Amino acid sequence: MNHTNAALYPSRPAEIELIRDMARGALTAKQKKKLSQQLEQPLPDSGDAFIMRKAADWLRPDAQSYSPDKLFGDFWYRGELCILFADTNAGKSILAVQIGNALAAAEPLPVLGSVLPPEKVLYFDFELSAEQFEGRYSSHMHGHYKFSSNFYRLVLNPDATGQQRFKNYAEYMNNALENTIITTGARTLILDNITCLRTGTHAAESAISLMRNLQAIKNHYGLSVLVLAHTPKRNAAKPITRNDLQGSKMLINFADSAFALGDSQTDAGLRYLKQIKQRSGKQYYGADNVCLCRISKPYNFVHFEFEGFAHEADHLQHYKEQQQRHAEEQVDRLHQQGLSIRAIAERTGISKSTVARMVKRG
Repeated sequence: MNHTNAALYPSRPAEIELIRDMARGALTAKQKKKLSQQLEQPLPDSGDAFIMRKAADWLRPDAQSYSPDKLFGDFWYRGELCILFADTNAGKSILAVQIGNALAAAEPLPVLGSVLPPEKVLYFDFELSAEQFEGRYSSHMHGHYKFSSNFYRLVLNPDATGQQRFKNYAEYMNNALENTIITTGARTLILDNITCLRTGTHAAESAISLMRNLQAIKNHYGLSVLVLAHTPKRNAAKPITRNDLQGSKMLINFADSAFALGDSQTDAGLRYLKQIKQRSGKQYYGADNVCLCRISKPYNFVHFEFEGFAHEADHLQHYKEQQQRHAEEQVDRLHQQGLSIRAIAERTGISKSTVARMVKRG
């Protein structure tokens, strides 16, 4: 009897011990029978690191007919942790509220909506103040917009005192999110946005930790989660890719799907939606078929109206335009520093007459 192993591993499962014995030498007929019986038994519901089943047991009998609900077209499916990222002021918060309220009210969005029963939706707003939110969803003529009673907006409580009980801010937020899920019973969450939840000098690590825990919470409670994120300043002449996600493109590794909201460089005010990652469905809205949309507020509800489809290349900044804008920014910067037109021309290699026109246009 190996007393050393028994002391180190007092709770090692019997089947593991048998497998170890098998590795050290041939099992007796009695041991083989015992191991076979134990491996055939249903696995207990425990906190072990791995869950093992026969491959066939992972397949549902109705798998061929099963298709997850489309919460926002082919961009976001039920049961997914999805990332929506865009530049500042592109309108991602507007789109998120529009999606959340549509799901809560069971009112399908044009083009990308699905007929689904109403459900409770939690919208965690870490961006807007109460006054800013009210301004978006009200007007002097039409008053306040009437949101679905299933749509909830949550903000951080400045008087909360529980953070000191946790090792770091990420653990505090994970615990708060899980408590909210349990108490409300909601299964659809929108977080706006993950950038605001990152703190300290290791912001990227904090965001990755939060995404990892969101994935775990999602799987445990059967959630659908949409997480909003920023893009840093990017080259408007290049297509949007996963590398444009601010902080760390590794965030997408923890997501089931991701899509981006881009600004058209050829039509002021026009935006486009592009699929970046998908697991549950196919890529219908890639670079050759982005979904065009525009922000509108005809009454008291600011929202996106969908206008068709196009190639992303048609809405990127052309190279000459990019060069022109760069030159104008360079001239303006030097002019603000007090340099003369002659000095700016010498510094940039642009003719004095062109510099003079740029300065005049301001």
